[in-house]
Amino acid sequence: MKILIVGSGGREHAIAWKVAQSPKAEKIYCAPGNAGIAEYAECVPIGAMEFDKLAAFAEEKQIDLTIIGMDDPLVGGIVDVFEEKGLRVFGPRKNAAILEGSKAFSKDLMKKYNIPTAAYETFTDPQAALEYLETAKFPIVLKADGLALGKGVLICETKEMAVDGVRQIMQDRKFGTAGDKMVIEEFMTGREVSVLSFVDGKIVKTMASAQDHKRAKDGDQGLNTGGMGNFSPTPFYTDEIDAFCQKNIFQPTVDAMAAEGRPFVGVIFFGLMLTEDGPKVLEYNARFGDPEAQVVLPRMKNDMIEVCEACIDGKLDEIDLQFVDDPCVCVVLASDGYPVSYEKGFPIRGLENFKDKDGYYVFHAGSAFNDKGEIVTNGGRVLGVTALGKDLKEARANAYKAVDWVDFDNKYYRHDIGKAIDEA
Repeated sequence: MKILIVGSGGREHAIAWKVAQSPKAEKIYCAPGNAGIAEYAECVPIGAMEFDKLAAFAEEKQIDLTIIGMDDPLVGGIVDVFEEKGLRVFGPRKNAAILEGSKAFSKDLMKKYNIPTAAYETFTDPQAALEYLETAKFPIVLKADGLALGKGVLICETKEMAVDGVRQIMQDRKFGTAGDKMVIEEFMTGREVSVLSFVDGKIVKTMASAQDHKRAKDGDQGLNTGGMGNFSPTPFYTDEIDAFCQKNIFQPTVDAMAAEGRPFVGVIFFGLMLTEDGPKVLEYNARFGDPEAQVVLPRMKNDMIEVCEACIDGKLDEIDLQFVDDPCVCVVLASDGYPVSYEKGFPIRGLENFKDKDGYYVFHAGSAFNDKGEIVTNGGRVLGVTALGKDLKEARANAYKAVDWVDFDNKYYRHDIGKAIDEA
């Protein structure tokens, strides 16, 4: 089979690596890809939002399956474009990707179908939002309604911070049109857990749990990022909690989307908060998480192509989804200054140290080739250094050992990824 992957980050590198293991994969393309993905796929200089060019390429190369990694093209309707041309594509249609594309939509859906989540209000007028804050309880959470690269959520400790947050989102347009509408919701406390799942429109099969680290600095300080590292599984996601979520969150969400005439096919990322009142939904994403994919896919035993095709064909019930027992930890190496401002173009040294090292992986999030053919930094998040271990502590030790194998100017990373393991 000829496979096309759409995207350019660590998530897409992990997908390409996993797809390459399938005996069904004859040729892999990635658009636009990155320097790491080039090891497994032929990178094509077409942007992820150039739907017509991507579809034309898929027709020209007779692509058998396209896997969409990124949120922007999914929310923009790339799956609809491909399907209209008779192309097989893995991911939700535009009317289902709204589950991630609009936080107001997803909150209203949860309210309508009694899926546990935080109390909230939605605003399109900044003045109305400011008036609401006068009687609100703090801390409080502000969310830009649309896509904001994982950074459109502000946790505000005080009214002053919240007022400033409304200004940033709705008046200064910090997140562009994503701030046309805003959700203000109660602040939930507890442990965050990520559960990725495959969905075929009717049934849902969950992957191994993971726990993310969103803040830029150690001790969960600093700004929100796209993710600075994570581990899988999380010991805090017990069998009892899983049973509750399967019954009250996962399947009800899939059923709700079908009932709304928006059947979801692809990956739903359930962002959960384990509160004192039980698990509640923090957010939905309509694709693999990044860097969650980097710790979940190395643990997945199944053939990636077979699972994607089963979802497309409505035959997910025929898949026995399995994961290895060995836990996995990913530490993101970023450019110092991320997520605000940073330099790029620095040569990356030591990548060869990962060759033939079983259980150690380096997934490229932001890399490129320079005119000398060197692999250089090309983003805020640069690499996801990932390792397996016989238990979570060993996996974490292995990941941090591997962090020292690779280097670049401006290298920055958190030193406490997986520290919560010690509290389990």
